[in-house]
Amino acid sequence: MNDIPDLEGPEFGPAAGGAAQQLVVFVHGYGADGNDLIGLAPHFADLMPNAKFVSPNAPFPCEGAPFGYQWFRLTERTEPEMLAGARTAQPTLEKYINTQLAAAGLEDRNLALIGFSQGTMISLFTGLRRERPMAGILGYSGRLVGANALAAEISARPPVVLVNGDADELIPADQQAKALDALQGAAVPVEGHIRAGLGHSIDEAGLDIGRRFMARIFGLQAP
Repeated sequence: MNDIPDLEGPEFGPAAGGAAQQLVVFVHGYGADGNDLIGLAPHFADLMPNAKFVSPNAPFPCEGAPFGYQWFRLTERTEPEMLAGARTAQPTLEKYINTQLAAAGLEDRNLALIGFSQGTMISLFTGLRRERPMAGILGYSGRLVGANALAAEISARPPVVLVNGDADELIPADQQAKALDALQGAAVPVEGHIRAGLGHSIDEAGLDIGRRFMARIFGLQAP
């Protein structure tokens, strides 16, 4: 694994101090960086004061955003291109997750991924192919990549929540229904939420949905 890039990015918490009891990995979207999502950590930290939040920069510079990063290229935005890209990026995110879990002394059952856009794509792709199931995957404004390969490749079935906006100009909301069909067909416990009037973004209601999901998967008091 020496040829797999090492990722780095901002971190937050645990807010209560002391050792982490949960690890939450934010996985940013195309053209952004780890700073784009780490600002969400305080929205979850009051619910999860013992959680460590990390938000790595994706491994590759983004052609479309000079100061941003990408998990894989989106030149054509076709399913074959995205599937090939996800396969390339998966080992890098896997390595980062494993390193962070080992450093915190935690296991997959203590882990959640929160993705946005392309970050949702690679979070789902990676999380459903890990050796052991993590606590859960929360995906905003994303879609499922590799649906046709999922049945043959899935190795873990963590609970999944997807949140999309019906005014999303980059990833149409109908992608959520396609993802739900494929995930349910692979026996993944999944639920979807469509936010009226929301574009390619995360709103307060979406954050509330995410907080309730985190409370459920980690056995915490619901907000």
